[in-house]
Order: sequence, then structure tokens, then C-alpha cells
Amino acid sequence: MAKDPMRVLVTGAAGQIGYALVPMIARGAMLGPDQPVIIHMLDIEPAAEALKGVTMELIDAAFPLLKGIVATTNAVEACKGVNVAIMVGGFPRKEEMERKDMMSKNVSIYKAQASALEQHAAPNCKVLVVANPANTNALILKEFAPSIQEKNISCLTRLDHNRALGQISERLKVHVGDVKNVIIWGNHSSTQYPDVNHATVNTGKEWKPVRELVSDGQWLNTEFITTVQQRGAAIIKARKLSSALSAASAACDHMHDWILGTPKGTWVSMGVCSDGSYGIQPGLIYSFPVTCEKGEWSMVQGLQIDEFSKAKMDATAKELIEEKALAYSCLN
Repeated sequence: MAKDPMRVLVTGAAGQIGYALVPMIARGAMLGPDQPVIIHMLDIEPAAEALKGVTMELIDAAFPLLKGIVATTNAVEACKGVNVAIMVGGFPRKEEMERKDMMSKNVSIYKAQASALEQHAAPNCKVLVVANPANTNALILKEFAPSIQEKNISCLTRLDHNRALGQISERLKVHVGDVKNVIIWGNHSSTQYPDVNHATVNTGKEWKPVRELVSDGQWLNTEFITTVQQRGAAIIKARKLSSALSAASAACDHMHDWILGTPKGTWVSMGVCSDGSYGIQPGLIYSFPVTCEKGEWSMVQGLQIDEFSKAKMDATAKELIEEKALAYSCLN
């Protein structure tokens, strides 16, 4: 029996990340090779012509799984009946721009999109916020879409998680698939804490701790962390454009694992609503290690946290608390 199509919304669909993301979804990278999709694409009025071009390319690519396209500049039309929403659209911070000005623009965007999703999305719609500031945009969305269960609202830190896996695999000259259980704690910003204390590597005979194999605590506690934190800026410097390909790929990974499940014994990083675990203020959207099964995520509990890690985790939580206050001041 063929599956019913799932409706997947991508906002900001004519932008760099959207353009990289929609073919991945249409090819089955997000929801699996046997799951038909109808892609809903939303963008702003000035991008309407570019959106037409993306639509033409989706048609020209002749994807067997793609059962329909909705391309629109109307948020209500875009949100109708969607099962999955990938929120890529946002207002980017421009040079000379105050953080508060960027926050204020994004607060109004996410407030409006929250109400469109709340009223028109399918029940149990899963939402992933990609646009920065991702954690706080997700928090605003959660506030203004109270009927969407908070466990169904998340933000993207999988890109940072994948970057951390990549750095360890490069350092140890092993395949990235042989590294698992790194953790990104906190904010998708330069305060995030990439943690390898529980990560392991498959040596062919057994899984060994990353710390044991790297055997350079100085590198792991300094350069490794800053490389992951500042990778996005390094890519912009090299490419003169943001990391659209890897962000799109990470969004696929995030949704794929959330809906289809994580492999046994493996966890991933997701920005989700804190319940107070690990001493993080409840209600913040904060990146934690999670496992997923049958469309539900569960936080990995009981991990030992050393003092170095605790200080880093608290610092990124502090930034999120400040961002939350700034976002609320924009609302008033």
C-alpha cells in the first residue's frame, strides 16, 4: 500500500537554504525513500518571482516522490494542513544593525507565522525553526501557538552536532559514521557548548571514548570548541555566502531522526523546551542530547557533568535568558 503524502512547509523557500532543502525533501532524504510529499513553499512578496523559478526546477527534476507543490506568499495558504514545518525564513542581521532591531523584526515574523500554523496546520504538526536566532524564534513561536504541543516545537542545533562529528572524524582520520554521541548544549550561537565527554568512536573492535583516542585535552577544551562555535562565520568568509548546503542537510537529519527514530545507542542534539534537566531554566528552548522513537524525542538523562562543562552550559543558558528578555521587550 502506497503511503499518503505528507505535507511539508518550507518558509523562506526561495532563499539559499530553502533552495538547497526542497530537493532533499523531494528526494526522500527527510522522510524516507517511500514517503510521498507535497511541498508547501512560502516566501515574501519580493521573492515571488524567484519562488516561481524554484517551482519550475522542482517540476523539471521529476522527483517520483513529489506529489504536489504549493508556492505562495500567503502564510495561511502555506500552512494549510501541513504535517511538518521547516521555518527557514527570518530577518538576517545586517551590518551596523543592533541585535535588538534584528530581534524585533524576527519576533513579529514568528508571531505572525505562529498564528497561521496554529490555525491551519494539521494536528500534531512538527515544527523545526532554522532561522536565527533559532532558539528564541522557536520560543516566540511556542508562545503564540499555544495549541501546538511544546514537544512538537524545536530548533536546529543538528548542524552544530554534525560539525562536531566532522571535526572529530577529521582529527582521528576515521569515517564520520564511526563517531557518535557528541552533544551540543544550549544556544545555536557562538556560546553553544560542543561536548565530547560522552562521545565514542568505533575502532573496528570496540567503541572507545573520544577523549582517550584524541588524547589531547587542551585541543578538545579550546580549539575544537571554538572551531565548532565559529564554523558558520568561517564558511561565510570562505564562500562569501552562508552555509546553506550543510544547514539544509542538518534540517533533513533532524526531521528524519525525529520522525523515523535514532539508531539504538545513539543520541543527537535538538533544541527543545527545557524541563529543568541539568539545571537549565524550565521553558527555555535549549539544545540537549535526545533519542527519538515513534515520532517522539526523549532527553538523555543522568549524564555526568564536570565543572568545566557546567560552566559552559550555564554561560549559554545565561545568553538564552537574556535573548528571551530582549524578545519579550520587543513584544511590548
